Amino acid sequence: MNADPDSRAEPDEVRASMQLLRTTLAGQLIGLESLIDRLLIALLTGGHLLIEGPPGVAKTRTINRFARLLDIRFVRVQATPDLLPADITGTDILQPRSGEFTFNPGPLFNHIVLVDEVNRAPPKVQSALLEAMGEHQITSNGVTRKLEEPFLVAATQNPIEHEGTYPLPEAQLDRFMFFVNLELPGIEQERRILDQVLSESDPLVATNGPEAIGNGELILRARQLIPDVFLSEAVRDYIVRLVGATRGLGAGGQSASMIAQAASPRASIYLALASRARAWLDGREFVTPDDIATLAPDILSGRIALDYRARAAGNTARQIVQDLLDSTPQV
Repeated sequence: MNADPDSRAEPDEVRASMQLLRTTLAGQLIGLESLIDRLLIALLTGGHLLIEGPPGVAKTRTINRFARLLDIRFVRVQATPDLLPADITGTDILQPRSGEFTFNPGPLFNHIVLVDEVNRAPPKVQSALLEAMGEHQITSNGVTRKLEEPFLVAATQNPIEHEGTYPLPEAQLDRFMFFVNLELPGIEQERRILDQVLSESDPLVATNGPEAIGNGELILRARQLIPDVFLSEAVRDYIVRLVGATRGLGAGGQSASMIAQAASPRASIYLALASRARAWLDGREFVTPDDIATLAPDILSGRIALDYRARAAGNTARQIVQDLLDSTPQV
C-alpha cells in the first residue's frame, strides 16, 4: 500500500466511509467511543497510542475489529521480559540451497500492531519499537527497511501491576500521540455489554458480521485531505499557550507549579494534527478551540511528570491538565 492512493476517490465519499467506520464500531463496542475516535485519528495522522486499563475492558477486541473493518493487516504481540528485538523486527534466515540469507519480516511489518503490556518488554526491544514508531522503519543487521503505510502501534499497559516491568523511556512516551485511560464500566453499561456478547455467540451472527468498510488506500487518501482543514491563527495561539502553560508560562502557568517535566513542542504538533483530523471526521472544514480542549487530556497527560508534592497529595497528570485547560483562555 505504499503506492499512491487513488486520487479519484471523492473527498465526501472518503469522509463518509470514515464516519461509517466510526459509527459501526461504536455500535459494536459499547462505551468505547473515545478510544475509537483516538484510534481513527491516530491512524489518519500517522500517530500511535498507549492504552492503560485493567484486563477485560476490550482493548484487544476494539483494535481487532477496527483492523477488520478496514481490511488491513493486524497482529498482536505479547511483551515479555525475554522478548528479543528480532522477535518484532524480523531476522535473516540462511537458505541451505543457495547459501544466501533472506529476511523474514517480523510483526512490525503489519499495518496495526497491538503490543500488550508494552512495559514488560526489555530496553533493547523498546529501542526497536521506538525506531518503528518515530521513523516508520526498522533496522536489522545494519539494513534499514521502511514500514508499509498506514502504520500504527497501539500499546497497552496495566495501571496497577508493576512487578517485572520496565518503565517506558521518556523518548518513547513522547512518540505516542494519545494516552487513553479505560475504566471498568458501570452496572447498566456492563449489562448492555453482556447482552451484546451473548448475542454474538450465535454462529450466524458471528459469520454474517459487517463487511470491511475501507482499506489502507482509503486511509492514505484521507491523509491527503485532512491538511486542507483550516487551522486559524487564533487556534494555533491557543495550542501554544496551552502547551506553554505546562512550563509555567502565560495565564495558565500558575497551574503548573507541581509539574516537574513539561510537555515538548511535539505536544503542540500532535494537538494541531489531531484536531484537524477530528474536525474533518465531524464534517467541518475548520478547527475550533473545543477540538483542542477535548483532545488535550489524552495528548498532554502522558507528556508531563508531576513532582513529589503532587504525587503525595494524590494528584494525577489528568487533573493537572484539566486545571491548565480551566486557567488557559481560549482567545
